[in-house]
Amino acid sequence: MEITSILGFIGALVIGIVLGLIGGGGSILTVPIFVYLLGINPVVATAYSLFVVGVSSLTGALKNMKKKLVDFKTAIVFAIPAFIAVYLTRRFLVPSIPEELFEVNNFLVTRDIGIMIFFAFIMLLASYSMIRGKCVNCDDEDAEIHYNYPMILLEGLVVGVITGIVGAGGGFLIIPALVMLAKLPMKKAVATSLLIIAIKSLIGFIGDVETMEIDWYFLLSFTAFSLIGILVGVWLNKFIEGSKLKKSFGWFTLLMGIYIIVKEIWY
Repeated sequence: MEITSILGFIGALVIGIVLGLIGGGGSILTVPIFVYLLGINPVVATAYSLFVVGVSSLTGALKNMKKKLVDFKTAIVFAIPAFIAVYLTRRFLVPSIPEELFEVNNFLVTRDIGIMIFFAFIMLLASYSMIRGKCVNCDDEDAEIHYNYPMILLEGLVVGVITGIVGAGGGFLIIPALVMLAKLPMKKAVATSLLIIAIKSLIGFIGDVETMEIDWYFLLSFTAFSLIGILVGVWLNKFIEGSKLKKSFGWFTLLMGIYIIVKEIWY
């Protein structure tokens, strides 16, 4: 096995740990690992990312259900528009994106570059909301939960489209929404986020199965390592405060977003 393949599977473990620990961010690692480390085409990488993150998130969600940390009412309201949007995006929008988008100062922006830069831009926006935004009831697991249904539905729709385009589970967008719009404590937001990510990622992947060839042996092997990681992450979650999770997640997302932009534009 080549060193890049070994590093890729180590990355799969880290992806799972990140997902289990902070309820998102797995796809922030998954897409770059597939594209930059394993040399997979970005469109295929976003499809594989949906499956890996979806299965891993489902495992973490089931563990959190046993701890009664998942808010099912919020998950259902958020997930319905999200999974409709992500399926339609993967099935119809992504396959219709042209190979060459536009040219700026003799720099050709292809579909692959465009997807990665858009992915990075979304990460930068999300990192700002996580670092600067006020975390309401981050550590108060008994705090009263309030619902802003129109905004939760709208956010679910937007996250679904973004998830479909970049293959990201959307935890870096879902968690701030659950904290700010449903007033969920951070750890409940993390747990609920995993269930939402699982539903919409796996439904989005169905759209890819209908349009591309899938290397199931590689994908299932990679996912198996990620599953081990998420069990470790869920276990570690109970030792870390919600407010610290939020800020750490924000800074991590910011750094990854900057790296991807530099990588795509200058290298």
